[in-house]
Amino acid sequence: MQVLIRKARIVDSQSEHNGKVVDILVDDGVISRIAASIRTDADLVIEHKDLHVSPGWVDVFADYREPGYEHKETIETGIAAAAAGGFTDVLLAPNTQPALSTKSAVQFIKTKAAGKAVNVHPYGTATRNAEGKELAEMMDMRAHGAVAFTDGWKPVQNANLLLKALEYVTAIDGVVVQLPVDASLSSGGLMHEGPVSTSLGMAGIPALAETLAVHRDIELARYTGGKLHITGISSAASVDMVRKAKKDGVQITCSVTPYHLALTDEALRGYDSVYKLVPPLRSEADRKALVAGLKDGTIDCIATHHAPHEWDAKAKEFEYAADGMAVQETAFAAMWAAIEKQVGIEKLVAALTATPRAIFGLPAATVTKGQQACFTLFSPTATTNVTNESKKTLGVNNPFAGKALAGAVLGIINNRQVKLN
Repeated sequence: MQVLIRKARIVDSQSEHNGKVVDILVDDGVISRIAASIRTDADLVIEHKDLHVSPGWVDVFADYREPGYEHKETIETGIAAAAAGGFTDVLLAPNTQPALSTKSAVQFIKTKAAGKAVNVHPYGTATRNAEGKELAEMMDMRAHGAVAFTDGWKPVQNANLLLKALEYVTAIDGVVVQLPVDASLSSGGLMHEGPVSTSLGMAGIPALAETLAVHRDIELARYTGGKLHITGISSAASVDMVRKAKKDGVQITCSVTPYHLALTDEALRGYDSVYKLVPPLRSEADRKALVAGLKDGTIDCIATHHAPHEWDAKAKEFEYAADGMAVQETAFAAMWAAIEKQVGIEKLVAALTATPRAIFGLPAATVTKGQQACFTLFSPTATTNVTNESKKTLGVNNPFAGKALAGAVLGIINNRQVKLN
């Protein structure tokens, strides 16, 4: 199949065509030509006002729920949501039933997702069954396709166990991924502790529940020399600690969610459980610090923390509602307006492409002649109309439903497949 992309602006710092508006010809999944103008009778011609093309985007943390919770999301519907959101690669949380704690569980995910337009890279659990009691068989899982190790939504609380995990991954060039949550301090909390929680009469989760966990995990990474990635960083103090640790030479990276870049705890004034999250939405000062951290490179990449839920899981008393948002397919539009002026498209694309690929050892992707076509097509000036009728995910917990957002994903090209929105 021959695909011609017309008049596209390349956003790829690793390409000689970066910043140029060009035509791109793809023959049977390989970039065969890039030029100012290409004339050919292609099988498919893609053109759009203000079309941008970058290497395929990477989501470093999403949850597809299969096996065990297929009523929330399946691998098939998750992949469809990822493609709609512009992601060619997704790192998948291990919090399934059973958890991804064995090589056979990892192989199940790899086999189920094989041959699709989106590459799915499963995490293996850091501890057996994500129970936080003993280390999982990380080397075995690594040999059979686990991209890194994490207990996902249940971060390792035992410091000695996490120390051993960080030591262990040094031998296999692995990465340990932690959600920045101290469970003892966040227990019983419903939202960020501050003036808004006080005015609403809601039990708060102090920023200390995050910063204490971040501080501890940084020191363990410093002590062991192991690679640590903190996913879903949400507070200004945490950004400062990561910035300092990087200067000190600690092998630490971190990611931020689209909703922490775009929203604050003010969103909870309507008591809508769709905004119930872990880590929670924090103050405007925290949000601005996250944007600044993304701009200066302290924050390395984007993690959607896609956590789809059915109606029953969210439509109940706030205290009992499930945590999380299903935002993978609207991630770009959800955050673009909030960060456009401060961060810019090239910095954001780097956080979605080259940086996460380097951190987790994924195959490189670049818009260069002779390379396999792994593209995300998008327009920063188009509009995304978020509707429940057009969504691909099974999850109903997207707070942006019914809204028009700045920026739009137009599709992806990957694994010799074209998926257009």
